[in-house]
Amino acid sequence: MPSVPVIDLAASAAEAAIGDACRDWGFFQVVGHDIPSPLCERFVRELRRFFALPPEAKRAVERDADNAWGYYDRELTKNVRDWKEVFDFGGEAPSHRKIDGASRWPAELPGFREVMVEYYDACESLGLSLLSTICTSLGLPADALAASFRPDHSSFLRLNHYPACTDPAPADAPDAPARGHLGVGRHSDAGALTLVLESGATGLQVKHAGRWLTIDSVPGAQIVNLGDMLQVWSNDRYRAPLHRVVARADRERFSAPFFLNPGYDTDCAPLAPLVDAEHPARYRAVNWGDFRRGRTAGDYADLGEEIQIERFRV
Repeated sequence: MPSVPVIDLAASAAEAAIGDACRDWGFFQVVGHDIPSPLCERFVRELRRFFALPPEAKRAVERDADNAWGYYDRELTKNVRDWKEVFDFGGEAPSHRKIDGASRWPAELPGFREVMVEYYDACESLGLSLLSTICTSLGLPADALAASFRPDHSSFLRLNHYPACTDPAPADAPDAPARGHLGVGRHSDAGALTLVLESGATGLQVKHAGRWLTIDSVPGAQIVNLGDMLQVWSNDRYRAPLHRVVARADRERFSAPFFLNPGYDTDCAPLAPLVDAEHPARYRAVNWGDFRRGRTAGDYADLGEEIQIERFRV
């Protein structure tokens, strides 16, 4: 059975391997990265401490439609409720707070914020470095997308807790299971790319060659997947893969995705060097702020069909 590529960033062939993985999978794992293991261990301890808080402490930092950051346990994916609870926080830049609101921090956990921010900064550095490598793998300058993330960007970090489920959907269930629950239903990520740290049970699946495959994370690795905006920028050279999380009856699962997203005022369109007579532009410009707001609104209520980049196809 095929498996998601594992790439050592210290290897001389890393760039070529990343290009192959982006083209063939849209998913890969990286080792040899610069996020220190002790930081990851401290981060996971704090993540578990948060979800071990009593319900009233978590709801004291609950997010809402006016403030994107905080705790939530009723999120929808494709209008179906997920089997999970989350805690989201964003960057410290004033522009982030103006649009998304201020990050909320639980008073019961001294030191929590400091570890979260340190880990966020490490993910930001790795994510931007990988984005540069992805650009060069497309034959572009390393900084081809840098302006979309300056002077700041709209990235955020999510803590996920998937409790043990009394009625999980089978791991080989179709896209829309006839019975049982999924941790998160099938979707592609909206932004540029996502880094995922897993702790404990597996459950993340990618749809590849028409089949749902479970990703067995490598200890110390960051799982990477491409998002919709990178699909648009690359003019479909690289695709944002469908993925989901299965629920489990036997044990709980924790994970932490870092979503690397451009600045909200960015208009994302196929990059000029990737458009020619053989490869005409396949998308008109997508304003990231509008697209992100449309996706986020669907997290709270069934608003009909979710906004997708297919709506912007030429």
